[in-house]
Amino acid sequence: MQEWANQLCENRQFGSKMTDSKYFTTTKKGEIFELKAELNSDKKEKKKEAVKKVIASMTVGKDVSALFPDVVNCMQTDNLELKKLVYLYLMNYAKSQPDMAIMAVNTFVKDCEDPNPLIRALAVRTMGCIRVDKITEYLCEPLRKCLKDEDPYVRKTAAVCVAKLHDINAQLVEDQGFLDTLKDLISDSNPMVVANAVAALSEIAESHPNSNLMDLNPQTMNKLLTALNECTEWGQIFILDCLANYTPRDDRESQSICERVTPRLSHANSAVVLSAVKVLMKFMEMLPKDLDYYGTLLKKLAPPLVTLLSAEPELQYVALRNINLIVQRRPEILKHEMKVFFVKYNDPIYVKLEKLDIMIRLASQANIAQVLAELKEYATEVDVDFVRKAVRAIGRCAIKVEQSAERCVSTLLDLIQTKVNYVVQEAIVVIKDIFRKYPNKYESVIATLCENLDSLDEPEARAAMIWIVGEYAERIDNADELLESFLEGFHDESTQVQLQLRTAIVKLFLKKPTETQELVQQVLSLATQDSDNPDLRDRGYIYWRLLSTDPVAAKEVVLAEKPLISEETDLIEPTLLEELICHIGTLASVYHKPPSAFVEGRGQHKRLPGSGGSAESESPDAVSAGAANEVAAVIPSQGDLLGDLLNLDLTPPATTGPPPHSGGMQLGAMDLLGGGLDSLMGDESEPLGGDLGGSPAMGAGFGAAPAAMPPAFSAPVSGGLEDLFDLGGGVGMPLGSFCPPKTVWLPAMKAKGLEISGTFVRHAGVIQMEMTITNKAMSVMTGFAIQFNRNSFGLAPAGPLQVLTPLSPNQNIEVSLPLNTVGPVMKMEPLNNLQVAIKNNIDVFYFSCQYPISVLFVEDGKMERQVFLATWKDIANENESQFQIKDCHLNSDTASNKLQTSNIFTIAKRTVDGQDMLYQSMKLTNGIWVLAELKIQAGNPNYTVSLKCRAPEVSQCVFQSYEAVLKN
Repeated sequence: MQEWANQLCENRQFGSKMTDSKYFTTTKKGEIFELKAELNSDKKEKKKEAVKKVIASMTVGKDVSALFPDVVNCMQTDNLELKKLVYLYLMNYAKSQPDMAIMAVNTFVKDCEDPNPLIRALAVRTMGCIRVDKITEYLCEPLRKCLKDEDPYVRKTAAVCVAKLHDINAQLVEDQGFLDTLKDLISDSNPMVVANAVAALSEIAESHPNSNLMDLNPQTMNKLLTALNECTEWGQIFILDCLANYTPRDDRESQSICERVTPRLSHANSAVVLSAVKVLMKFMEMLPKDLDYYGTLLKKLAPPLVTLLSAEPELQYVALRNINLIVQRRPEILKHEMKVFFVKYNDPIYVKLEKLDIMIRLASQANIAQVLAELKEYATEVDVDFVRKAVRAIGRCAIKVEQSAERCVSTLLDLIQTKVNYVVQEAIVVIKDIFRKYPNKYESVIATLCENLDSLDEPEARAAMIWIVGEYAERIDNADELLESFLEGFHDESTQVQLQLRTAIVKLFLKKPTETQELVQQVLSLATQDSDNPDLRDRGYIYWRLLSTDPVAAKEVVLAEKPLISEETDLIEPTLLEELICHIGTLASVYHKPPSAFVEGRGQHKRLPGSGGSAESESPDAVSAGAANEVAAVIPSQGDLLGDLLNLDLTPPATTGPPPHSGGMQLGAMDLLGGGLDSLMGDESEPLGGDLGGSPAMGAGFGAAPAAMPPAFSAPVSGGLEDLFDLGGGVGMPLGSFCPPKTVWLPAMKAKGLEISGTFVRHAGVIQMEMTITNKAMSVMTGFAIQFNRNSFGLAPAGPLQVLTPLSPNQNIEVSLPLNTVGPVMKMEPLNNLQVAIKNNIDVFYFSCQYPISVLFVEDGKMERQVFLATWKDIANENESQFQIKDCHLNSDTASNKLQTSNIFTIAKRTVDGQDMLYQSMKLTNGIWVLAELKIQAGNPNYTVSLKCRAPEVSQCVFQSYEAVLKN
């Protein structure tokens, strides 16, 4: 597409007197026939007009492939504009007309020897863009000549062409010796040729991480640094990215490279600046800190980073995300630049929040007064999210800078006096953390906090206040009255508040046993006898048993000294931080995730020098082992979690609460574990209780990271599956997606008259939970809400359960609940098991159901054929599973059509000895690809399906979906 854009832009230089918009206005029916006649005209102008019309038709989506031979005949011209248009047409249609495209080869070869360097470059560029295997062998000789062309424009174009050719046929490029020629171009006299050669080699090296193509040594480094000063800005980025992969031999060489890269910091292009920062951040690791140059370099790094913050908001955000990483690694670089991170009134919220985060990281005893004054100002803003973050930031300052703690507490008290509800609640939450950090120091403010007890309506703030009252009960005269006021609405509180209240009252009892015996009995009775929450109930029993058998031990356990909370809880893990520093200026530095987490096939991990070896020095085995570990660590293992569903908080969230962060769990996907049951239950296999009928057996963690694609998509296409590309038969029109029949999930006899039956469907890319809710009780049902437990694919409600009218006795209602896949993940057994809780005015009920995995197949799951072939070969044979589908009487085309309605896409079809073989792909919502080979023998009702996947756990569920769809 980029090539098209470049060529169309170039064509405008030849601008005709009339506008080109006229070519897009014709709608004549006999257009193809007329165009054919015009293309064969003897008049050059008429021929050029005809080609322009063809390109216009092609641009708006019309099929003009029938004109292929006529357009190819127009290549024999001296008119550069016409030649460019014809080449544009060839790039688009060569794939669908490979046999016809060979006709153009002679012209390409001839153009590669044209006296005009523009035409030579155009010819080699176009040949590289025509991704047809039959043509590549003819490209080799012209490409070899162009790589050694006297004109640098031709050489730089040919360098990029090598990378394109390698993507089509890697073996051919290696056999023809183009990689060696490409390496020679690094020594070229023209800096743009050097930059393109580096770009091409880097591209090839990324797809073949173990090839050691970029053999970087001091001589090569010197050539690259020489070319750096004279390149265009994008050429400089290519070279700087290449330099970042080099590990200097010693601190002297490191300093030398830094000195030559430092001038790039003053470049106008922000991408060049960030690439230079990346190189310097890496090479600084090898410089002794007592070196004068080290201090000079720190000072030089600050101004360009500050300058980036004067750009438009989107660039500011990218710069801030990168600065966040730099500050975590080397805060001294920007320690004197606090003011540039102060928030401006017109900053977008995403910039404000990022600046706030960096301000806290840079806060120190020297600038804390400035920071607190700013934060106090921010706490009076109108943006609720920003105000909440600002109040939390004041608390973080107190924890980070001990000398400022008193001033921070004073500032928080001033904010509490404003009586703004959400400000007061955030302040109480952070003061609780300050008490944890500095015990027995600021308890004098408790009286002020207690005055605001009635205004607290958010669970986190109420829980924090209860913790404070329980922890310091001996200093609060009316602590028992305060806790008793919470106890009055115990069953209406959230689980978080109930758990905290029970612990606080037990603490109070241990401190004042004679006055509060009745209170502790009341709370333990509520927790153990009147509660359906097993976490609350079991902890209640433990406290009761502890208090009744050994009060002294209870005191030692409950009133034990607590560890101090850490200063910085949100710092990036050091190993990950090192890797992200090596990716400054890329998406990884914006997401704060390694490339392997969001780009398939990027398994190579980079490290800073002196931190366990660089990526270049790692052995292939070590690299692949690292990649395997990375995939396994994307989702934590849940082997020690019971995963029960009974401790749900189904109350609606407070309206003043902050909206969920875009990367976190959304409404309807809250944490269902409550944070305590797993530490009390020693035996994983203990039953869940309720109506769930047993515990899901937890196996190894289930990785939901995008499955790593093969490292070499461009591997030569050869072997037994080569004729897979001769697609024998198209896929017909969709027939309508598969919808399993509804089954009863929750019988009325188990749910006090509430009956739920349902199924799962995928419609227009949205997963729907279709339910029929029936009231078989004698009373009206209202106030419905729904919640899911953690599950294998993060299924969660995308919104509340919409039952808008009361459900009268013997009445039923059809409900469709849209789902998303951003909830918490835990491997279930079976994999597609879903545990659900549904609440109404009568009670909370629990059931489990199984969803067909086909609802998770996404619409963009059709893999390119060459990628399919390379991936199939790359996945280990032990990951292949074979299944039999019995009693199925469909031909291969009908089967293909039915499967496509469920997003199981046929990539290719071939027939061997009367047996049709369909090669298919599907992609799950979590990025896992599943490849399939379906064998159908005419007259045989039994099919064989072979499934290959990097996560073989899903194969059984995929087979069940195949069976269900084909037999439906």
